[in-house]
Amino acid sequence: MILVLVTIICGIGEAVQVEYFNVMDYGAKGDAITDDSVAFLKAWNDTCNSETDEPTMVIPRKKQFFLRPTTFRGPCKSKVHFALLGVLFAPSGPKEWKELNDTVKFIEFEYVNGLYIHGVGLINGRGKGWWDISCRHHPDLKALRFHKSNDIHMSQIRIIDSPQTHVLLLGCNDVEFESLFIKSPDGSPNTDGIHIQATNNVFINSSFIGSGDDCVSIGDGISNVNITYVTCGPGHGISIGSLGGSGNVVNVSNIHVRHAIFNGTQNGARIKTYQTGRGEVRDVEFSDIKFIDAGNPIIIDQYYCGNPNGCPPTNVGVQINNVSYTDMYGTSKADVAVNFNCSGNVACTDIKLENINLTSSTIGKQVTSSCNNAYGEAKGTIEPKSCLNSKT
Repeated sequence: MILVLVTIICGIGEAVQVEYFNVMDYGAKGDAITDDSVAFLKAWNDTCNSETDEPTMVIPRKKQFFLRPTTFRGPCKSKVHFALLGVLFAPSGPKEWKELNDTVKFIEFEYVNGLYIHGVGLINGRGKGWWDISCRHHPDLKALRFHKSNDIHMSQIRIIDSPQTHVLLLGCNDVEFESLFIKSPDGSPNTDGIHIQATNNVFINSSFIGSGDDCVSIGDGISNVNITYVTCGPGHGISIGSLGGSGNVVNVSNIHVRHAIFNGTQNGARIKTYQTGRGEVRDVEFSDIKFIDAGNPIIIDQYYCGNPNGCPPTNVGVQINNVSYTDMYGTSKADVAVNFNCSGNVACTDIKLENINLTSSTIGKQVTSSCNNAYGEAKGTIEPKSCLNSKT
């Protein structure tokens, strides 16, 4: 085991100690065949327990590491750096996963406060074997899971072909993702790019996400999410929801999606709730967005139903209030380019449209708007014509 301790002079009288823990020094082979999980956990343990300023676990370039499902657990004594420069391979299919008795995640960071993941490395979830079998037999496997961790920073990482969700944030706070590349084929089931649940203060910037499901999905218990300069496609769009499927009280607020591109997606800017849900979604902004052959560019669907047997009507609903759509343009594959299908029990209120210019992907065809129990105002150029009701 070789540790490298470097003192960096950052300014007058200011020095930062950086200690490097290379997985190769802990016995990792990096041949894509040998199970290197134990070596990674040993390197993590020393990194996590280091008291230097910037302890850094190094996964080197030009190496390919096969890992079992692995949890890197905190709390750590300092803010930790995870320099991912090589390739991480998940187990190759359902049989291999089941033999390992962990069908939740591939890589997990849990109870870590202060985490910097960076480099030009790749996480390969090798999910095709899962996609080829019925969804009924799928566990909800994630390539990368953050659980009850705070102050998370991840940049320039590539994540491909997760069995299901590529990145999950669960019970976290203060998260920054920058310059990510997340990709799985169109049609790969339930392969959301990033799913956010019970998490606050999230910033996702300058990233490409293409998947078989939502590029970004925002679940319940969420506040203060900023998504900027994200290119989405293929996929199902950027979605708030689905929410309220278990009849729970929903609480989602302060969601901002700006400077996004939706290219060939099934949906664009989407909010979806079950009829059984209660609570509220409020203070949502979609602005400066381009659509290229997108289905359902602007949609609120409060009659969403993921049950193949259908969903019975109820006398409740999720309140959707103060949602703005500004400077949105491009082409729609759907005939209804703007669709506000709001609950008959609880109206959508304070919906704002400003400078919307959507046309059909088919030359010479017209697109329309559809509104059900949706109230708000429109100003500027609005195409197709607004159908919002002005008074509740």
